[in-house]
Amino acid sequence: MNRRITATTLVLAATLGLSACAGDDDSADDANETSGESGTRTVETAMGPVEVPEDPQRVVVLDTAELDSLITLGVTPVGAVQADVNAEFLDYLPEDQLAGIENVGAIAAPNLEAIHELEPDLIIGSKVRDEQRYDELSAIAPTVFTETVGAPWKENFLVHADALNRTEEAEAVVAEYETHVAEVTEAIGGPEVAADTEVSMLRFIEGGNTRLYGRENYIGTILEDLGLGRPAIADEAEDGFAVEVSPEQVDQADGDVIFYTSYGAPDASGEEAAVGGPLWDDLTAVQNDRAFHVNDQLWFLGIGYTAADQILDELQGHLAP
Repeated sequence: MNRRITATTLVLAATLGLSACAGDDDSADDANETSGESGTRTVETAMGPVEVPEDPQRVVVLDTAELDSLITLGVTPVGAVQADVNAEFLDYLPEDQLAGIENVGAIAAPNLEAIHELEPDLIIGSKVRDEQRYDELSAIAPTVFTETVGAPWKENFLVHADALNRTEEAEAVVAEYETHVAEVTEAIGGPEVAADTEVSMLRFIEGGNTRLYGRENYIGTILEDLGLGRPAIADEAEDGFAVEVSPEQVDQADGDVIFYTSYGAPDASGEEAAVGGPLWDDLTAVQNDRAFHVNDQLWFLGIGYTAADQILDELQGHLAP
């Protein structure tokens, strides 16, 4: 069941047309202050306070999490960066909600000229990806950055919602997610069963080492929300993120359940060579038919509530008795 909320109910208090009546004495020192005269609001960001339009109409997003956030909140951006090496935008999002979005380059390498041509009134991204381009981006349109990506996705979502002036919708999305988590936890047997189920996350990377994911990342937080157990190697991850191994060390991914995927083509990532080989066949999860291939864009790239909602459904489908 798809529980994603498309938020459409917010009635804005003012419009950009009121800016002609703005005075010079209004203060915007407090975060999130609304100025009816100026038609702008102040949003706290990783780069400091930023004045954004009350009702942004032409938004460009610089990463996949931002794209998920906008679609979740019922906003279609005018421009977005490419999702991965094989796909333009996130393939789990409804095609009709992606229609008309212009490709503005790659993650961490956006095409500034293409962004400028779209005449955006708001740009949303992150400091970790594009700090060195912040001044150039800000010269095009007000630019809202979060600090980093991945594990703090819930906090980042609230910043995205604030920039869009859709905080009420965001609160509804968060509440629905929390309800869904509780339902899935019960469906898979309750907290005790979840804690006793060691879930391993394995990702083959085209052009890089294979990753065994730890706890401090997007998918790790979802598993934590469900109270699922993790194999010991998850706690050996550098900075909690991941342990990098070669495809020939795939046996380190063993657990009660394995979810695996590839960033890039399976034949180039090492997935095809590893899966079905002797090490793979000896894994406990494989022998018990509990190794499941998943969509990389959904489980690892989306990093938002629409993706999380679908992941919860898939987890329930695989883990419920």
